[in-house]
Formats: sequence, structure tokens, C-alpha cells
Amino acid sequence: MATAKIAITLGQETLNRIDHLIRRHVFPNRSKAIQQAVQEKLDRLKRSRLARECAKLEPASEKAMAEEGMSVELNQWPEY
Repeated sequence: MATAKIAITLGQETLNRIDHLIRRHVFPNRSKAIQQAVQEKLDRLKRSRLARECAKLEPASEKAMAEEGMSVELNQWPEY
């Protein structure tokens, strides 16, 4: 994976918390800690967007679309 070096500014309290995690060997260094934090936040935002989009769906109309045309073929389906 390609990476790029960037400069960021963090508050001292945040930096102290990151350094504490490094001393406890949760992360090998500041860079890895910040990379993982950013990735987790981006993943969480993506999941929440998916949840918001799913909430817009109307279950009845989604079911009707999924079942559209199935009634004709239903008698041809094997019994389970």
C-alpha cells in the first residue's frame, strides 16, 4: 500500500494518550496509532452512511420488488 507523509497538529492531551498507548505496546509508534484511528473512523462513517441509506428503504415496496415475477414461477420451485 502506498503511503504519504503528512503533518498534523494534535492537542497535548491527545498526544499524551497516544504516547501512553505506545508505552503499553498497544501501537509500535505514533504513526501507526494515528493511521489505525483514522482508518477506524473512516470505516465507521461508511457503515453509518450505509445504515442511513438502508433506513430510507420501505420494507413493503422492497419486498414487492424482490417478489415481482416470482409468483408465476413459484409452482416450479422445489419443496424444502
